Amino acid sequence: MDVRVQSDPIDVGAETARFSAGRTDVGAVVTFTGLCRDEGGRLTALHIEHYPGMAEDEITRVADEARERFSVVDVTVVHRFGRIRPGETIVFVATASAHRGDAFAAAGFMMDYLKTRAPFWKKEEGADGAWVAASDRDEGAAARWSEEL
Repeated sequence: MDVRVQSDPIDVGAETARFSAGRTDVGAVVTFTGLCRDEGGRLTALHIEHYPGMAEDEITRVADEARERFSVVDVTVVHRFGRIRPGETIVFVATASAHRGDAFAAAGFMMDYLKTRAPFWKKEEGADGAWVAASDRDEGAAARWSEEL
């Protein structure tokens, strides 16, 4: 398992290649890439803050839960912090399992957690500079996994 929180851009191709390289123990690798959007032209950048160590520990805890819950062999999560412009990658999640259903479910579980419960704080640059909370849609998506998140 690999969990990283970094300010450097995420090289999705390199992360995918590294995660998939030499795998003979799995039948499925699922990746998800989350991008910063411009919110209809009103967002200049998104500022993401976190507490170093705390964010990694909490993401690792949830990744361990995903591994157990969905029979996943491996999980990678790379999340950015700092100033992120529209079009740049915010998060990369990869899961590997014997079967695709578990890999898809684990990736969905991880993303729902990251969007609603992970210890990150987001502030918009551009529009009104507001702090961003999880949307009702994000909260609804996370609810399908029960109260365990």
